Amino acid sequence: MMAATTLGVVAFATLVMPLPAVAQQLRGTDAASAALSTDRAGSADAVDGTDAAVPVHPDAIGNDDASQDTDDADSVMASPADNAFAARQKALDARSAQNNYDFAVERHDCYSTFFVNHCVNKARDAMRAVQADIRREQLTLDDEKRAEHARQRDEQQALQAARDEAQAPQRAAQDTRNEQAYEDKQRQHALDEAQRQAEAPQRAANEEAYQQKQRQHAIDQAQRGVSPAQAAANQQAYDQKQADFQRQLDQAHQQAAQKAQERVEKQQRYQQKQIDAEQHKKDIEARQKQAAEKAQQKQQQDLQQQQQLEQQQKQQQQQK
Repeated sequence: MMAATTLGVVAFATLVMPLPAVAQQLRGTDAASAALSTDRAGSADAVDGTDAAVPVHPDAIGNDDASQDTDDADSVMASPADNAFAARQKALDARSAQNNYDFAVERHDCYSTFFVNHCVNKARDAMRAVQADIRREQLTLDDEKRAEHARQRDEQQALQAARDEAQAPQRAAQDTRNEQAYEDKQRQHALDEAQRQAEAPQRAANEEAYQQKQRQHAIDQAQRGVSPAQAAANQQAYDQKQADFQRQLDQAHQQAAQKAQERVEKQQRYQQKQIDAEQHKKDIEARQKQAAEKAQQKQQQDLQQQQQLEQQQKQQQQQK
């Protein structure tokens, strides 16, 4: 419809206007037609921009020095495969920018021709053909990236599993040593307690003998005619000695009770560490299982997306 209207306008203008005016009218009409065609093309031709704007070469857009430095810094830490993928991606981006630039140049030149719409459509078809080829290469690159990243992830998981397996005997040996040391301490504590219980009657007998000796000493002093003042002083010294002995005995009992409490607390901490270690092991196994399930789901999703893309490409090829 637009083409017929354009031809009608041209035919009428040829009859009533000079040739330069006809050419100028044709350019204006075809430019409007090209703008309408561009609006109908939608997002696929977002590169069109302003109809009569002078195209800018992609090398003149932006400043690549900072990005080049960043890419160089990243490439030092990246793997060779990632560097290769980055180089291919950069080449595809450059081709895409060059394709858009070439189309903009050709479209700009079309406005100086007689059949503007035909020239623009031809340039757009060429641009879309190159764009489709770039798209196919981009899909291939994305598939290779996903496969390489999956391989790297599987390799890291295998290495971690191998390290865990290699360290398992060492951890088991350490756990065995800790358990053996705890059991040795418990046995020694039981032996010490049994020895104290066995020595209790002897300590009681010694205490009774000491008391008897003290009483006999008091009787002997009375028989020797010790004065009351001297007897009081002797009694005070005896009481002080008994108080010191009782204080030392109480301190020994207190220290023994404190050590017993510390042994109980150490036993509780060891048992808690064993429980925490077992729970940590279960948590790690659960996370590994969950990660494996997620990786499998992601692989299935990627496969489904790839199949859908292939089906869409086949449908597009069939429609063409």
